Amino acid sequence: MNEPTAPADALRDSLAHLVDGLPSRQAAQAVERLIATYRGATPTDAPILRDRADVVAYAAYRMPATFAAVRSALGALAAAVPGWAPGSHVDVGGGTGAATWAVGDTWGGERPVTVLDWAEPALALGREIAAAHPALRDVSWRRARIGPALTVEDADLVTVSYVLNELTPDDRAALVDTAAGAARAVVIVEAGTPDGHARVVEARDRLTAAGFRVAAPCPHSAACPIVPGADWCHFAARVSRSSLHRRVKGGSLAYEDEKFSYVAATRLPAAPAAARVVRRPQLRKGQVLLDLCGTDERLHRTTVTKRHGDLYKAARDADWGDAWPPPGDQPLPTGSRPGG
Repeated sequence: MNEPTAPADALRDSLAHLVDGLPSRQAAQAVERLIATYRGATPTDAPILRDRADVVAYAAYRMPATFAAVRSALGALAAAVPGWAPGSHVDVGGGTGAATWAVGDTWGGERPVTVLDWAEPALALGREIAAAHPALRDVSWRRARIGPALTVEDADLVTVSYVLNELTPDDRAALVDTAAGAARAVVIVEAGTPDGHARVVEARDRLTAAGFRVAAPCPHSAACPIVPGADWCHFAARVSRSSLHRRVKGGSLAYEDEKFSYVAATRLPAAPAAARVVRRPQLRKGQVLLDLCGTDERLHRTTVTKRHGDLYKAARDADWGDAWPPPGDQPLPTGSRPGG
């Protein structure tokens, strides 16, 4: 019997098939226009994805990156709440459903899923793409304006990915409060920019005020130790570039890194990481420098050397965004360093 196709592979195959039917020049032009406008100041009553050509081009270009970023955030949530899997999922502003695929890749099996978005062409394409994955064939795709009047049905998990930047400050606050009132766990992902980080911190503060505990990436639920304007917390997920990516960007690399900021918070008992690697580890001769956010609500730099044995080997394998130390290991004494 053939093994079922993994969600990531099924999604990539579906997107490749869609782009094959779209003229190359048209796809590239649509992506270039959408990139220039999609992350700007977007009126909340004017969806940018206007028609099928727009949606196909943008989905092919952005869905793999959104999937990778959300999948990384969900993986951190799953590690902090082991043994738990959401019995239901609502994806707010989900468009073509990248976060829905990421949830299915994190926790296998079927569950009731609702995707809410105001762009009907995006919902229609999301429904079409989801037909390639048996666990997503019964997803409910509903048109809804993402604003103060939005209602979200109760769910174990609510995801909000790359949406807050499109909303006014008041609408952002209303959306986060609505998600907090409906869910046992909330995952919010934004672009890995200073502004994206600031939006995530605002959402994080509202979630903790509503009684949620931060499960990831932070090792604690206290105030973020990063000084606003001095630095920002973000991570990277590696994404395989499609032929469309290479045509639009003119690059030769087979991959790119999607930078993102996120918060995963829950009302469930959670065991956050003892510390989180918040920069790319720096490898030196015989040592590894790790920049960490710790449970003492401070940023630290830790140096791991060969004399630390297995911990040194783990440090050489550590990646940006990983929990530290690895399970079963004891953390090293740390020295604080200001500003991250």
